[in-house]
Amino acid sequence: MAGPVSRVRIESIAGGGDGLGHLKDGRVIFVPRTAPGDLAEVRIINRAKRWARGQVERIVEPSPDRREPPCVFADRCGGCALEHLAYPAQLAAKGRVIGDALTRIAGIPTEPPEVTASPVTERYRNRVSFTLRRGGAGEVVAGFHDALDASRIVDVDGRCLLPEEPVARAWDELRAGWGPDARLLPSGAELRLTLRGTKQGDVVLVVEGGGSPGRPEELLRGVPSLRSIWHRPGSTEAEPILLAGDETVEEEWGGRTFELGATAFLQVNRAAAALLEEYVVVQVGSASGIRAVDAYSGVGLYGVRLAAAGARVIGIESDPAAVTAANRDAPPGFEAVEGRVEERLGEALPADVVILNPPRGGLDAEVPALLAATPPARIVYVSCDPATLARDLKRLGAGFRITALRGFDLFPQTAHVETVVTLERSSE
Repeated sequence: MAGPVSRVRIESIAGGGDGLGHLKDGRVIFVPRTAPGDLAEVRIINRAKRWARGQVERIVEPSPDRREPPCVFADRCGGCALEHLAYPAQLAAKGRVIGDALTRIAGIPTEPPEVTASPVTERYRNRVSFTLRRGGAGEVVAGFHDALDASRIVDVDGRCLLPEEPVARAWDELRAGWGPDARLLPSGAELRLTLRGTKQGDVVLVVEGGGSPGRPEELLRGVPSLRSIWHRPGSTEAEPILLAGDETVEEEWGGRTFELGATAFLQVNRAAAALLEEYVVVQVGSASGIRAVDAYSGVGLYGVRLAAAGARVIGIESDPAAVTAANRDAPPGFEAVEGRVEERLGEALPADVVILNPPRGGLDAEVPALLAATPPARIVYVSCDPATLARDLKRLGAGFRITALRGFDLFPQTAHVETVVTLERSSE
């Protein structure tokens, strides 16, 4: 049942991208698709003791930061939470989210840091994941979750402004080629479809969920842009199975060429990632003669550069294919080892510098404990989630102090932001 309507002045953007304001009774209210400065009539759709969620009925006074979203799917699609904000306002909002997370969660009073803009704000993603849902009578919808009703999927085609052009083209070809009831894809009521494109324009499809593999060879023949089709039918931790096509594709990144499989990690925004990677290397400082650890090293982007500059580097990575790619043609002084960081970091310490680049869940609790026990002179932590970053900084404790903090907008139009924090060992 719909709740009452209240007038709310939106004060800021919360971590998930919703506008944040206060009701007359003092409760915080989160309202999607609003901008700081908006005065909105908001219908209460969910109410808890300390907070509420609302839905805009009418914008009474629009914020000067509000714009008309450029995407045709912006009305309900949840793929882009901030597309209604002018780009400078998106950057400012992300800086506030970083500063707020470190202040509230880590207990480190922090002003919003600078957020480096992405050189491109549309068609920048080389990897995009869509949800496909099969309904009755052969109905298929595939796209992103609805911004206002997460149980619903908004059907999205290649006009979406997130994917790089080759990925968008492959998505349209795939939608046209999967057949009635998407029968050429693996079976199952709901699938997760991830398309990843290379700099050369090749695209790989990874299907998660479902049971039987469908008709992958037929599908591959009907979708010219695809180089391979992989399937991960069970847990997302399981290795995907190659159903059709090439086992590896060639990718160029940071001046190196790699043969990559389906799971190797690279940032989704090539242009913005180049700025971030350069910044991280600068934060490490002089590499000559130092001992460094490149944790969650992927294909060794940081470790290889540092070794080429004279460092001795151990890379730690759980993906065996990425380890192989990292070690191939690596300079003397670099070695990538396979394993979880929490299991292999102890043997790589002590070190002068440790680079941390964990997945969204952040560090396993054992990692801060190991770093506190054998503290390096410097840590450079690359995070894709300000909340888990703040939690991990709190775990590291008083043994380190922040000397530099910057955001990087690798995800324009969305609420996500990459953060780089540099820590130095505190004086005894």
